[in-house]
Amino acid sequence: MFVVRSSNSLHFLRSATRIVLQVRHSSTFTVRNPPKHAPREVPTPLVLCSASHWDLGTRNNIPQSFASMLAEEGHTCIEVDFGPPGESETGSSSQNLMDRLSEELKVNLRLSGSPFPPVIFARGFAALIAQTYISSHPAQGLFLISPPLSNASLFPSVLPTPLGEFDYELKFPVAVMARPAEMEQLRKYSRLGQNELVDLIEHDNLEGRDAFMRIEQWLDELGI
Repeated sequence: MFVVRSSNSLHFLRSATRIVLQVRHSSTFTVRNPPKHAPREVPTPLVLCSASHWDLGTRNNIPQSFASMLAEEGHTCIEVDFGPPGESETGSSSQNLMDRLSEELKVNLRLSGSPFPPVIFARGFAALIAQTYISSHPAQGLFLISPPLSNASLFPSVLPTPLGEFDYELKFPVAVMARPAEMEQLRKYSRLGQNELVDLIEHDNLEGRDAFMRIEQWLDELGI
């Protein structure tokens, strides 16, 4: 089923394994259900968050091939690409913006139909939205790819106002994957990079087969 939401209406199209929802002003939301020939059907959904509008000029989207391959293995994959804020949000504080995007993620998860807390993957700027979400909502795991060193590092180049650093407790598995040079900086300056409870994973190619296999391994370690 494909779903497109505009400002005034909802339009529905049918498909066996995929749902697409375009939320007003902001994100594109896609659900990939396991095909009938998948070896199993995993109840825990996987959410793959990107923010192509915010990461312009970079390759910070999570490859769609990752979602496709995970769905083939029996995972329900929810892809969210967060877009720009609406005109009415111009001038909003960074905290208000994060709260609104986090709420949008919550709505998308509810629309996906899964009753279970997700494992969230997020890359680049989307790591801020994911961390805002898990600060007040349940999750079974968090996997960040090339996250910003800190929230302060994004003001004023990306964020409109200063944003306080996250202080949520690590009550669930957390992993950070980055290129070696990025990981060196994360170990020095990032809260997560300095936390012994966080799995730190280095890979030169974050879009390649080896990176995908490391994600599979991490999910296996979680029992998912």
